[in-house]
Amino acid sequence: MTRLESGLRSVGLPPGSRIVSVYGTTDLADAYAVTLPRGTVRDPEALARFLFAQQPAWVGLLMGLRDMLVAGLGLKTARQLGSPRAAGRNRHIGIFRIYETSADEIILGEDDQHLDFRVSVMVRPDSTGPTEATQLVVATVVHCHNRLGRIYIRLIAPFHRQVVKAGLRQASRAGWPNEAGA
Repeated sequence: MTRLESGLRSVGLPPGSRIVSVYGTTDLADAYAVTLPRGTVRDPEALARFLFAQQPAWVGLLMGLRDMLVAGLGLKTARQLGSPRAAGRNRHIGIFRIYETSADEIILGEDDQHLDFRVSVMVRPDSTGPTEATQLVVATVVHCHNRLGRIYIRLIAPFHRQVVKAGLRQASRAGWPNEAGA
């Protein structure tokens, strides 16, 4: 575990997470955690919705740039992922398809011709905090299908990490949803 700033820390993939073994091999795997304030809602879907709604403005600009660069490569753009047609009968949080939910974890992601990825938003006891403390862990795994996928993930990995950390910092500053308001 590496403490980054303001309670945000880099952690290993949570051993109990369903994404740990979703792919035989991974080309990217990372996880970040924050301690949630006492009284924060413990529903992973509610926390995921809040987290992804709190993205800094520069993330939207970065996604727009990404979409312009990858549109000709056959990768799905944010606009395509967020369209009602793409959603079909699948539930989504923003551009991410919901694959699975449980009492302590929600699995989001997407499959594409070049790579597949899963994001886990997991609520678990925080062994680094006071008794009864709760931790939110956002973990990502990516499995690439071909060379283009591996090149793409190498190029965007540093941006991905900054986006995840910025989203967690922004959500912490905004104030996590509490049980009373849920």
